[in-house]
Amino acid sequence: MITLRLDQKLETDIQATATMMGLSKSELIRVSVTEYIQKQKKPNAWELGAELFGKYASGDGNLSANRKALMKDKIRAKQNR
Repeated sequence: MITLRLDQKLETDIQATATMMGLSKSELIRVSVTEYIQKQKKPNAWELGAELFGKYASGDGNLSANRKALMKDKIRAKQNR
């Protein structure tokens, strides 16, 4: 349980909104805090791009380690055309 001190204006606004919505003040505050917390939870980069990662994979799992050799091979292949 939490005890909360509010200034008079905020308490009046909460009471008016709760009455308008047909809720108790406590229920309005619970719903508001829950929604606020859910909005603060931002997905991380992996969650945002999970459906895209690996979608266009080359099949070669070591591209960054072999980048120089791969580049040389591509240049040679282009020159030999």
